[in-house]
Amino acid sequence: MFDIGFLELLVITIIGLVVLGPERLPVAIRTVRGWISGVRKFSDSVKTELTEELRIHELHANLKKAEQADMKNLSPEIAESLQTLKDAAEMVNRPYQLDKDKETEKVALDKVTETQDEVETNADIPSSPENRIKN
Repeated sequence: MFDIGFLELLVITIIGLVVLGPERLPVAIRTVRGWISGVRKFSDSVKTELTEELRIHELHANLKKAEQADMKNLSPEIAESLQTLKDAAEMVNRPYQLDKDKETEKVALDKVTETQDEVETNADIPSSPENRIKN
């Protein structure tokens, strides 16, 4: 990344030691290291996003080619892109179905819990002698 040799690092360290002093130099080094790590993470995320955007653009181009060929006699590359798009669409729909099923189960579980609470509440009323006297 940077073409810095050992001698340059030694000079930078000595200047930093003189300017900042031995107490503040480690803190300054940690701060600079944090900045560098933040820049690396940012550049990695940008690179990943650009790669994904290029892949999506390529898939769309292949889909247009497949539509123009009426989905017949497709090259292996276009057929693979088409299958990837179908898999992505299925994966997008699958979590929605799972969430819908989980929501239905939750509603049913809530009803069962409410019923159990009512039964327990009604069963607890005559259990103590004080409650029998009140009734």
